[in-house]
Amino acid sequence: MYACICNRVSEEEVHSAIQCGAHDVEKIGDECEAGTNCFTCHDRLRDMIEDYFSAVPA
Repeated sequence: MYACICNRVSEEEVHSAIQCGAHDVEKIGDECEAGTNCFTCHDRLRDMIEDYFSAVPA
């Protein structure tokens, strides 16, 4: 499934960017271009970041 439809960026690509250190929407955009066009997916990207960190043990 796409996380960013405008740039055809998959959820897997966003997860990979987050795992590689892109921990905010701007850095995700730098890494894989998600969220750099119409910005509609920013809430979804923030949710993906939050989900990642809630699942990672402290």
